[in-house]
Amino acid sequence: MIDYTLISAVVIGIIVLLFLILKLRIQAFIALLIASIVVGLISGMNPSDIIATMKQGMGDTLGFVAMVVGLGAMFGAILEHSGGAEALASFLVKKFGEKNASWALVIAGFFIAIPVFFDVAFIILVPIIYSLQRKTKKSLLLYGIPLLAGLAVTHAFIPPTPGPVAVADILKADLGWVIFFGFITGIPTAIISGPIFGSYISKKIFVEAPQLSNDFEKQSEFPSVAIILGIIGIPILLIVSNTILNSKLFDEDFVSIQFKSWLKMIGHPFTALIIANLVAWYVLGIRRKFTKESLLKITTKSMEPAGVIILLTGAGGVFKQVLVNTGTGEMLANYFANEGVSILFFAFLAAVIVRVLQGSSTVAMITAAGITAPLLASDITEIDKALLVIAIASGASILSHVNDSGFWLVSKYLGINETQTFKSWTVMTTILSLTGFLMVFIYSLIL
Repeated sequence: MIDYTLISAVVIGIIVLLFLILKLRIQAFIALLIASIVVGLISGMNPSDIIATMKQGMGDTLGFVAMVVGLGAMFGAILEHSGGAEALASFLVKKFGEKNASWALVIAGFFIAIPVFFDVAFIILVPIIYSLQRKTKKSLLLYGIPLLAGLAVTHAFIPPTPGPVAVADILKADLGWVIFFGFITGIPTAIISGPIFGSYISKKIFVEAPQLSNDFEKQSEFPSVAIILGIIGIPILLIVSNTILNSKLFDEDFVSIQFKSWLKMIGHPFTALIIANLVAWYVLGIRRKFTKESLLKITTKSMEPAGVIILLTGAGGVFKQVLVNTGTGEMLANYFANEGVSILFFAFLAAVIVRVLQGSSTVAMITAAGITAPLLASDITEIDKALLVIAIASGASILSHVNDSGFWLVSKYLGINETQTFKSWTVMTTILSLTGFLMVFIYSLIL
């Protein structure tokens, strides 16, 4: 049954939020908190519960994001100021040509995000697109959108990333089929939402990369590409090893329990990025004659934009938690289930609703899977279950906006305002979502 009070609360809250940010130009951190309170009050939440929910949303969100953003910002700053990103950018342009650099980035993003969290991979690779923009003088979006598309597609579609693994487990889908359909759906989806859309939007919005500060030592020679790839590969290798060996892709007795336990710590994004920072600090800093004082300045300076991102992400978490605690997403999903909407479309639509209302794609995927699972017929095939997983992943990727931490991550790292982020990143995620679902729908008709 539809509760129109809850619907009104969410609609008004979103209108207030967008009005404060886009029209009054109020700082997004405050606007998100105000909108959260508005939704809570209109939905009938107890005032003390609203405050408790705000604390919960901020704390739960920052537990992971704050550490990843902080460590990733320092790692990226050393990589960038050492000339490493410039060296890698030059290598990409030389090997693929300036016209094909965006294709190189979508490929890189597609494969790197298989084992690595979206946020971690983006923060590690963002200095490369800065350097490409400085080299080619084209819009940063020409390189940023393909990279983001590659990362976002794999993050949503292909195990062993957390979202599709969790959905496959809930729906009892075979991981082999999920990986197969994830690839054949993800490749055309990444191409359309990445290089093709990136080429279009970069002609509409010109964005320059942030300028390097003159406060730091300049290097006459860049580090070798092999060294840069090796250092970037450290957190990726550690995280991928942890993900694969601790997944259902291997039997429990494939490696010892003690080894898995240690790998869970070393291969966790926190530890992997700490190790990567230490290696970069020494190899790209001390060994290349950076002074310790200069390295301290570089890493400290990187904390300034990281602090803004962390606060905005936390505020987005507050807004998300208020929406989650009202139960609006689950209410609507259950309503459509009762109306007899087809299982494939329902799974997609359920994920869309939860995603738009609360922001997190992973949460949207898990919630939609939990609602969809009881509706599965006993004779459903493994292929159909795998297609359902990708349909849910597609729905959970749609319309990233102000309650999604990814929205603010992209906005601040690409140096674009909220309107530009809507026109580029939000549209890209929507193209990604609709293309992915269209591919799944076609497969369902054929197979």
